[in-house]
Amino acid sequence: MPPYTPDRLNFGIFMAPFHRPGDNPTLALERDLALIEHLDRLDFDEAWFGEHHSAGWEIIASPEVMIAAASQRTRRIRLGTGVSSLPYHHPFILADRMVQLDHLSRGRAMLGVGPGALTSDAWQMGIDPLTQRPRMDESLTAIMALFRGETVTMETDWFSLRDARLQVAPYSKPHMPVAVASSFSPAGPTAAGKHGVGMLSVTASQPGGMTNAAWNWNIVEETAAKHGQTVSRDNWRVLISMHLADSREEAMNDVREGCTHFYTSYFGETLGSPVGADFTFEGMVETGGLIVGTPDDAIAAVERIFEITGGMGTLLFNAHEWTTWEKTLHSYDLWARYVAPRFQGQFAPVQSNRDWVSGHRASIFAPAQAAIGKAFADAGIEIPKEMLERMNRGRS
Repeated sequence: MPPYTPDRLNFGIFMAPFHRPGDNPTLALERDLALIEHLDRLDFDEAWFGEHHSAGWEIIASPEVMIAAASQRTRRIRLGTGVSSLPYHHPFILADRMVQLDHLSRGRAMLGVGPGALTSDAWQMGIDPLTQRPRMDESLTAIMALFRGETVTMETDWFSLRDARLQVAPYSKPHMPVAVASSFSPAGPTAAGKHGVGMLSVTASQPGGMTNAAWNWNIVEETAAKHGQTVSRDNWRVLISMHLADSREEAMNDVREGCTHFYTSYFGETLGSPVGADFTFEGMVETGGLIVGTPDDAIAAVERIFEITGGMGTLLFNAHEWTTWEKTLHSYDLWARYVAPRFQGQFAPVQSNRDWVSGHRASIFAPAQAAIGKAFADAGIEIPKEMLERMNRGRS
């Protein structure tokens, strides 16, 4: 069966973010917002902001605050929590805040949820990691009911709701898009299917991640069927890292050092999850864990991703700072100019029209050339030799 291909493949960014410890946090956050403004001008579709409270790299503590700031600086791009860690928040308060953002952004807010990715966050709050995934499901059950306008009474071992209902209806109808983060366990896709919402596959860049993402989407569909829900690949978002340049060699040289430092320092030295002795930057690119190269390389990579996964609605790029600011902006420029049109229905009509005119140019432009010749003859002026040669070439 051919992969599912949407009429328009969406593109966006997943901004954890990852800033090297020691970088000025004020300037780093300002740079994050400036990047979202740039992507908005380039017609990217989505931006998701992370929530983390420890480890020194991912310094956004409140994705809602970032969405509020970005919504006032942008016009079109949709803005999501990537993700709100549900066990860290009372579901009523989070739902209420998200509806407020839905109004402030005029319907551009999205809610991405998860159990909490960094165990060090849960440790500092005294949360048992074994409770995080069940609590995510309990919280999401309450939030979805509140979004639907229901009055909710729930009693769990960590939150209570008594005749709770939102005092302001969502701006979006019936409510904003909701997606559950998925890594390697079945908890995320099971929750997405149970509640009939989208999925964020956030580990596709890791070894085996793309194949695992396809397996997880199967779980979403199977679980949705069991619970009488309907899900669509349009609401499936897959995350990968990319960098483009004018040549493949340039692109590789741009990010080799920064990418290697990120994987060894963040995963190995900070989180204690070494990448393995066989890890190489070139190997990651070769196996498809990274998209690095020219726009043509990127087009081929997206087509491979569709073959592996069966197709999705949105491709997200991991926000990284593996090279200079200027080269990072240029990378997104290249994607927007030469890659996105291929998957959004904009390339084929232009190319087809160009080919048609080129193939019929002799008959199309002959009358115009005859008219020019007649104008010279009527004026009693000989056609200049250079113009006559150009007109003769045009007839061929």
